[in-house]
Amino acid sequence: MHYIAIIEDAGPDHAVGVWFPDLPGCTSGGDDIDEALELYAEGEQEDGRRLPRARTLTELKADPEVAEDISANMVALIELRVPAHAAE
Repeated sequence: MHYIAIIEDAGPDHAVGVWFPDLPGCTSGGDDIDEALELYAEGEQEDGRRLPRARTLTELKADPEVAEDISANMVALIELRVPAHAAE
């Protein structure tokens, strides 16, 4: 499963900020986006919650709540490498 990350690069003197529009509360800063997603997924599983369905970039661009963030920042497709059960 892959989720789209929005990446904000604040410049060479600051950490890179990242958040996942489909994963409420999954934000991170630093150098490793993959680990941020994996830790979030593990926490959700431990709490008995299912991960939401990952939307496509086209679907996210059509969402007015994230469209501006997508147009103003970089985006990346991040693979979730831990076993997780996504919502259908």
